Amino acid sequence: MQQNAPTNRKARVVVLKTGTTYPDIRARFGDFDEWFLRGLSDELDITVANAEAGELPGNPEDWDGIVVTGSPAMVSDRAEWSENAGRWLVKAVRSEVPVLGVCYGHQLLAHALGGEAGYHPNGRETGTHEVELLPEAASDVLFRELPEKFPAQLTHRQSVLRLPEGAVLLGRNQFEPHQAFRIGPCAWGVQFHPEFTDAIMSAYLKVQAPDLTREGLDAEALIAGVKPAPDASSLLSRFSRFVQDRIR
Repeated sequence: MQQNAPTNRKARVVVLKTGTTYPDIRARFGDFDEWFLRGLSDELDITVANAEAGELPGNPEDWDGIVVTGSPAMVSDRAEWSENAGRWLVKAVRSEVPVLGVCYGHQLLAHALGGEAGYHPNGRETGTHEVELLPEAASDVLFRELPEKFPAQLTHRQSVLRLPEGAVLLGRNQFEPHQAFRIGPCAWGVQFHPEFTDAIMSAYLKVQAPDLTREGLDAEALIAGVKPAPDASSLLSRFSRFVQDRIR
């Protein structure tokens, strides 16, 4: 277990970047890591490591917190870089270093700890959709102040199909039974995207529109249904506060 003496220093947080967004979206909004940097507290000392390029930043215990981004890659492909990142995250969880895995990061965390990630049997979930918290969230440090139901931005074709043993399910919705979980005292996975703004979500849907139509989804209705999701986005500031408070 990580032990820290009281300190006034900034908490050291690493963002594991596991991919990159569509070129047009990157040109307008920046890339995945930049979206997280905008949502996390500027009181943190943040480093970005390109996990997809094979970068793993030392020992997990060197960090006060770890955030894992989304990716266009698929966890079930078990790419070498992804499996290596998964093993690194297992060490972090065992050492009780706070971890927040988002979308791909959520799936990778579950897979690495003995769960299963793969294609959702009902296809793609994308757009702004409601997340429902379970009673277990009422005592969770990240989720306990959130409303029982709140909108969130989502875009994924793979999901956590089976949680790791010992994981606590915190959130779900009608489409996705595993929207949020915690394993151990301070490692969380969320399928939704707290780093997305509604503008980014709309941009994703417009890029995806031809595929959505082919898949039988109503792209225009999904675009019209996009709205802000401040409760979901607040997870980044909540995680920031948890990490910083933990070293004080």
